Amino acid sequence: MLNISQSKSDTALTVALEGRLDTTTAPQLESELKGALDGVTDLTLDLTALEYVSSAGLRVILSAQKIMNAQGKMKLTGVSEAVMEIFEVTGFADILTIE
Repeated sequence: MLNISQSKSDTALTVALEGRLDTTTAPQLESELKGALDGVTDLTLDLTALEYVSSAGLRVILSAQKIMNAQGKMKLTGVSEAVMEIFEVTGFADILTIE
């Protein structure tokens, strides 16, 4: 189960994720982001309530990062210890901006 909430202000978009970002929920996030990133120059993924991310979830985050590299910047906030460990093991901690 994944809850996604968005708040937008001009060209800044914050997407908060709650629950698990895995094989079943990754397509949901992917389709939400696809429609939401037009004209966005500042994307924040708020992972405060994210419990788990799988390789499918990492793929969606990476694809968002690639889009944002072309049109602005992206950062991750509220990353839990468990999720941070996944980012570190996969090398994602080196390519993502994590605050």
